[in-house]
Amino acid sequence: MRKQLLATTLIGMAAATLIGPAAMAEPQTKPAPRCFYSSDWDGGWKPTADSKSMYIRVGINRIYRVDFSSACPQLQTPMSHLITETRGSSSICSAIDLDLKVSDGHGFATACIVSNLTELSKDEAAALPKDMRP
Repeated sequence: MRKQLLATTLIGMAAATLIGPAAMAEPQTKPAPRCFYSSDWDGGWKPTADSKSMYIRVGINRIYRVDFSSACPQLQTPMSHLITETRGSSSICSAIDLDLKVSDGHGFATACIVSNLTELSKDEAAALPKDMRP
């Protein structure tokens, strides 16, 4: 009985030694999204040629890519402007926080369903062609 108790204790200690550091390591998680307030978006935006995305400027030096669930060709019309609605908090952290419509100035607005919101790194923003920078 004594030998069995000693063996069980030794096995338990060995397992704790092997598993302990792994169990105590911090879990791998994605970094939290970097949010911005709708008032920080200065209105600067540029659509991509295929109208499936656009780039927006937030503050002085942050650029986000806004992807749409389908093309939003109304962004290409010469007099188009964006209409954004804020419901609840004015903090924008993900695609669901953006309610965008495009108007050509003639009374009708078309919804552009946002599917993804991604902040570009400084290198990615610098790599944008000049005509795509908001």
